[in-house]
Amino acid sequence: QVQLVESGGGLVQPGGSLRLSCAASGSIRIVTTMAWYRQAPGKQRDLVAYISPGGTTNYADSVKGRFTIERDNAKSTGTLQMNSLKPEDTAVYYCNVATTLGRSYWGPGTQVTVSS
Repeated sequence: QVQLVESGGGLVQPGGSLRLSCAASGSIRIVTTMAWYRQAPGKQRDLVAYISPGGTTNYADSVKGRFTIERDNAKSTGTLQMNSLKPEDTAVYYCNVATTLGRSYWGPGTQVTVSS
């Protein structure tokens, strides 16, 4: 079992920045890929970015150049730095991890609202 808790969401004006954090606990030694997803009202949950255990990253086209995903394996944490935020970035953001046992775990989510 892996438990995840996100933090750092909130209300920000367009063009602003937020930094989301994901803290993992439990069977963290079996965690492989860490990812961030988001879900806007009435829409499906979409992948925003992921990072492999070795640090390889991949981003959705809509956030490339604006968001940066990182992880600290020693601290079992992950972050998503979000810059130049747009109203269309408004969503609930979820941390997700995959494990060597082939399971996937989700955090409860954190709300990000981009509005003037």
